[in-house]
Amino acid sequence: MGPRRVGLVGLGTISKYYLHAIERSPGWELAAVCDVRESALAPHRDTAPCFPDHHAMLRGVALDAAVVTAPNDVHAPVCRDVLRAGIPVCVEKPLSSSHAEGRALAALSDALGVPLFTAFHRRYNDNVLGLLDEVRRRGGAESLRVRYLELIEDHIGGDTWYLDPDRCGGGCVADNGPNAFDLVRLFLGEVELVDATVRRDGEVDRQAVVELRSTAGVPAVVELDWSYPGEAKDVEVRCHDGTELRADMLAGHPGFKSSLWHEYGGILDDFAATVDAGHRTDDGGLPALELVAQIYRTELAGAPAGGEST
Repeated sequence: MGPRRVGLVGLGTISKYYLHAIERSPGWELAAVCDVRESALAPHRDTAPCFPDHHAMLRGVALDAAVVTAPNDVHAPVCRDVLRAGIPVCVEKPLSSSHAEGRALAALSDALGVPLFTAFHRRYNDNVLGLLDEVRRRGGAESLRVRYLELIEDHIGGDTWYLDPDRCGGGCVADNGPNAFDLVRLFLGEVELVDATVRRDGEVDRQAVVELRSTAGVPAVVELDWSYPGEAKDVEVRCHDGTELRADMLAGHPGFKSSLWHEYGGILDDFAATVDAGHRTDDGGLPALELVAQIYRTELAGAPAGGEST
């Protein structure tokens, strides 16, 4: 088998990490790029077929897979079209901007037998994986805290849609939340929402404290902040043997956002395994979407968490 021919939909801030990972991997070949902006396509005109919309890309190039890193509000419609074309798709978290859309995508993937994969890049962080191994060696976690703190304006480049709640799906809870919730599930397994406090600047939620609990009763706290002066992203664990351990996701990766380079290589490796399996092999990002929906509903109701999500 030759390398898998992949098309990339969306050439915003995150796309460069996928492009770097594709270029470095012998298992992948960039077959096409797609973006609605000519300015985004221009740097790729000499290296790959360029398309102004994903429909044209799906018609014009034979693909083995597609990666969707467009704004959150178009994840669902683009992924739906890719799946209906019979092409496995990797979508940048969150799977969609609503839980209902996410459920529909997962159902479509299952019905068609076409792989759907949600990319949570922090689960591939080398420091996180080292901590996970040590926690397991010590018998598991007694409690957990994940911090995901940053000044969002420093991270989005020209992708101003992050600050549009309609396009992002919300704010820090909708966008950074899924990565943090996925890390909690990586350490603890399935979790439920206990309570959440959300603070907004106008319509955008910029800070949140989310309390979770695993099915085994282990508590976890997720702290999210889009107004933090600088950047802090870490996992703290108290193990059953009383040891307190911490992983700094940024340690050993000097330079702004430099930890992402190796994480996106891990995404493509896992996506390749999903493509080869020929069907959806994980939950498709649905638990994270459900937590997001529950948190916003809890905020709206001003009451403790619980009940069915929408």
